[in-house]
Amino acid sequence: MRLVLASKSASRRAMLTAAGVPFEAVAANVDEESAKAAMRAEGVAPRDLADRLAELKALRVSHRDPEALVLGSDSVVALDDGSMLDKPADRAEAAEHLRRISGKRHELISAAVMAVDGRPVWRVVDRAKMFVRTLSDSFIDSYLDVEWPEISGCVGCYRIEGPGAQLFSRIEGSQFTVLGLPLLPVLDYLRVRGVLTS
Repeated sequence: MRLVLASKSASRRAMLTAAGVPFEAVAANVDEESAKAAMRAEGVAPRDLADRLAELKALRVSHRDPEALVLGSDSVVALDDGSMLDKPADRAEAAEHLRRISGKRHELISAAVMAVDGRPVWRVVDRAKMFVRTLSDSFIDSYLDVEWPEISGCVGCYRIEGPGAQLFSRIEGSQFTVLGLPLLPVLDYLRVRGVLTS
């Protein structure tokens, strides 16, 4: 069965490629911000929001390519006060986000949903606990000098595989989850479906 990744995310594509998974990548063309706003208005919890966004992407592509096994995924940054971070609109908002997470713990929740013929057939949600060290204003400025605008598409304003690693004193959980895809359970399911050899 053909695997289609419903995303053009560089980190997700890199993970699957590095793991030796054969796949095609197709943009889901989902208005994530509108979908998130609607779900938040409904009071959807962060875990379920990540899951529902992943499903939305998988189904969008699966309806266009019903014979493929379509993988949708999404990540949410949930703060301890119950709020969530969105992708920053500009550098000033990125700096504000970094000040909000400075010296605190947050959760990065990543979900993956597989769909066939316009129906979800499998799903997983995983969490990583992210402990951010206290960040000085001068560090935030120099960090953004290096990382902006590359991190404009990252909800937590960091790429853990790059200079974003400097933000943290400790991380509990899978690095794959932090990168935006619970890869090991996904690989297990791909073996079940015969995409990978058992």
